[in-house]
Amino acid sequence: MAMKLKERADLYRMMLLIRRSEERLQKLFADGMIPGFLHLSIGQEAVPAGVSSALTEDDTVSSNHRGHGHTLAKGVDLNGFFAEILGKATGLCKGRGGSMHVADLAKGMLGANGIVAAGLPITTGSALAHKMQAKGNIAVVYFGDGALAEGVLHECLNIAKLWSLPILFVCENNGWSEFSPTERQLATSLDKLGKAFGITYKEVDGNIVDEVAGAAGKLITGMRKAASPAILECRTTRVRGHFEGDRQDYRDSDELAGLDARDPIRLAGETLREAGLTDEALAEIAADVEAQIEAATEAAVAAPLPEAGDILADVYTRAEV
Repeated sequence: MAMKLKERADLYRMMLLIRRSEERLQKLFADGMIPGFLHLSIGQEAVPAGVSSALTEDDTVSSNHRGHGHTLAKGVDLNGFFAEILGKATGLCKGRGGSMHVADLAKGMLGANGIVAAGLPITTGSALAHKMQAKGNIAVVYFGDGALAEGVLHECLNIAKLWSLPILFVCENNGWSEFSPTERQLATSLDKLGKAFGITYKEVDGNIVDEVAGAAGKLITGMRKAASPAILECRTTRVRGHFEGDRQDYRDSDELAGLDARDPIRLAGETLREAGLTDEALAEIAADVEAQIEAATEAAVAAPLPEAGDILADVYTRAEV
């Protein structure tokens, strides 16, 4: 079934929110206001926007080090998101998680993770809980092609199939495992892995949000009816380096020069115009997104730092004697 114009506009709004948020974080990082490293998902916004369009608040999601888009698309509070990345007490995790560990259990966001592939077993456990509760909820795990050679992926595919767990494995294949092309990291491919384990596999152009949303919607609808795992591989594009400050000397200049042609936001905007949405309407969406980000930034900058005495809060608990 073709998506309505409003649904497409909502997808565009979410992609733009992710893009503009990361561009703002990029500036804040350059200004020395963000502690630690920053890994941006610019160019990959269509994946979380498309997948999350089929999710409910009760579904759960785990992410990775490049997880801002997954977090925002799951519906977390924008003010809390910015405050968390700036390490402020008003952050979603009280400033103790930062960029690579943002979580909000109330929204079903189990958290990002700085360890490659570490979200996979977390999400597999969540999928088992969903199956036992039998409420029709599902779990989603986002991982990059750099995780394909990790043993834990193979273990999770195996147990998900053995136990018929409602988990959607979403691979954001941007062609790069840190500084090396994917073909240097893996001797097989994800579709072959899916076939080996007997798991439904679907590949889409991860820069076309309509394709991502359509494929994710069909897979997730089936998983809700009958618990089972599925794999969605999204071929997408990493615009920035592995981390902010990475000069990307290892990438071909022609590849970098052609990135704009694959920009998911530009492609979605063109599709919306063809479907009848006016430039004025697109500008209104952009202005609204910018206002939200400006307000969230101001609140985060003004927020207090965590108290030093709270550093061990939520880490230890007193044993009952």
